[in-house]
Amino acid sequence: MKKIYSLLLIILVLASCEGKKNKSIETLISEGNIEELRAKKSEILLEQKKINDQAKQLDIEIAKLDKTKKLPLVTTFLAEEAIFNHYLEVQGNVQTKKNIVLHPEFSGILNRIYVKEGQQVSKGQLLATIDDGGLSEQLAQMQVQEALAKTTFERQERLWSQKIGSEIQFLQAKANYEGQQKAVAQMRSQVGKTAIRAPFSGIIDEIITEQGTVVTAGQSQIIRLINLRDMYVEAEIPETYIKNIKKGKQVSVFFPILGETISTTVRQVGNYISPTNRTFKIEIFIPNKKGIIKPNLTAKLKINDYTNESAILIPQSIISENAEGEQYVYVAASSEEENTATVKRVIIETGKTQGDFVEIVSGLNNNDIIVNEGARSVQDGQTVKISSKDNDE
Repeated sequence: MKKIYSLLLIILVLASCEGKKNKSIETLISEGNIEELRAKKSEILLEQKKINDQAKQLDIEIAKLDKTKKLPLVTTFLAEEAIFNHYLEVQGNVQTKKNIVLHPEFSGILNRIYVKEGQQVSKGQLLATIDDGGLSEQLAQMQVQEALAKTTFERQERLWSQKIGSEIQFLQAKANYEGQQKAVAQMRSQVGKTAIRAPFSGIIDEIITEQGTVVTAGQSQIIRLINLRDMYVEAEIPETYIKNIKKGKQVSVFFPILGETISTTVRQVGNYISPTNRTFKIEIFIPNKKGIIKPNLTAKLKINDYTNESAILIPQSIISENAEGEQYVYVAASSEEENTATVKRVIIETGKTQGDFVEIVSGLNNNDIIVNEGARSVQDGQTVKISSKDNDE
């Protein structure tokens, strides 16, 4: 009899537990028994874990058996070593060392101008004259006295060679002649200052003072003379580039107004660094056979400041950065299946940039296959499908 009671008690307990187990969530919530709620939550989480584990096992088996699986679609390109030229881009102005305004050396009335604006002149050519105020007449008189002194000296010299006359007479005649020569030369120099001549061959760009105007030595501006053959661009370069910008460096010069580009070289590098803006000056020779390049014309310069003979270049758009600030790209390793690959995250170090491309200093090797389009949507170790290789023929 006791066995029967014990069996009935066990059945009642099991039934009670089963009943609690089969209670709905709504019933448990309405009853408000915290122990039963916690037990129900643990039961649900355990069931959820079992289901997730089973789903993962099924995914693994499906991946092994499914030949039509959908993989992330990417494009790739082959990393190849190439010559990399980096260019410093700055702005400069066209200059010429033969662009001067001529001033008179003599004060007086601007007597005559012999040239016109736009006229080509030669070195030494007479451009204008100033009224000498009677210096020419004085010079003529002094030349007469010089001629007389010369004649006197020559006669005394002949007599003295024959031991006729005194030595003092000979020396006086010689001194008088030499003094007259120097006086004439000095006066001739003064008269010469009344003439304005071209110091070099060029073009009369502007006649600033008209005929008949009183001009002052060293102050009045008479004529602007320009030579457009010896042209150069002057630019200021930051001192950080002082090791890279050298004489003979290649330069591409673009004139926005003219729409023309000239390839030339750096002909001079300044040795002085300005304390105000920390720059030094350079000169770049500009051939100007057509004569269309003018002083003060704006020019945009691209100066080759760095060259790497075996650089690997990649687009900047495919480079990502992790939380530590490291830059990385994805490299694809071919798999057994056609047009599929496994991607690997590779930390890289970048160098100089030029346009949309950046130089890779470390991290990539020649002939590495780099993920291009789709690089932002893949993960390390993921299998991808390659739709095309950008540098395939």
